[in-house]
Amino acid sequence: MKLISWNVNGLRAVLRKGFMDWLKKAKPDILCVQESRAFPEQVDQVWPRGYQMHWNPAEKKGYSGVLTFTKSTPKKIIRGIGRAEHNREGRVLTAEFEDYFVVNAYVPNAQRSLARLPFRQKWDRDFLAYLKKLKRRKPVVFCGDFNVAHTEIDLANPKANKNTHGFTPEERAGFGAYVKAGFVDTFREFEPGGGHYTWWSNMHNARERNIGWRLDYVLVSEDLRPRLKSASILTQVMGSDHCPVSIELK
Repeated sequence: MKLISWNVNGLRAVLRKGFMDWLKKAKPDILCVQESRAFPEQVDQVWPRGYQMHWNPAEKKGYSGVLTFTKSTPKKIIRGIGRAEHNREGRVLTAEFEDYFVVNAYVPNAQRSLARLPFRQKWDRDFLAYLKKLKRRKPVVFCGDFNVAHTEIDLANPKANKNTHGFTPEERAGFGAYVKAGFVDTFREFEPGGGHYTWWSNMHNARERNIGWRLDYVLVSEDLRPRLKSASILTQVMGSDHCPVSIELK
């Protein structure tokens, strides 16, 4: 099973930048899109045959939103995490399959001023509780834009960004709680070193200079680790300030 996750920074925008050609070549079994920023009726597009689209847009137009493409029909689709204060922003969509759950997530940004850090911390706790509840039933794959660099090797300039949103101790601890709960950061199973990023600022030629952050992840339940065949960051894919991340399960 090939899964790809990508924050496209606006589905309608990325469709104008070759998204369909890329999708036809990439051929994922499951594609999890974050920051779609659109309602289904706003996207006039003939999608490739063989894919089903499962949407969870935000209530607010042009904001947030996740979308999951699947080749096989899920047993069940769950929108949100069962808490009204989080579900209005269209941040989570879960597809249940026979052997596992696939959870597509767009984690709230703490904001430059850190005004939303308390909300982000509560979201992290509630999302982890949701994942644990799923894991009691069957293994879980969850992926998306987590808006945090977990460790110092996950961004180019850790010292300069010590208390910056996306690298505060609180946000890093929130991500660390997933790992402590028994979920595996799949990319780190294959690559222990630094210099591998998934987001770059649009300023100062950051992407060309590889001055970036690793904000996008795929994590899996510990019992899926033996089935993990590969995990990659697809830096060559353009069209967004993020690039896709991918795993393959046997």
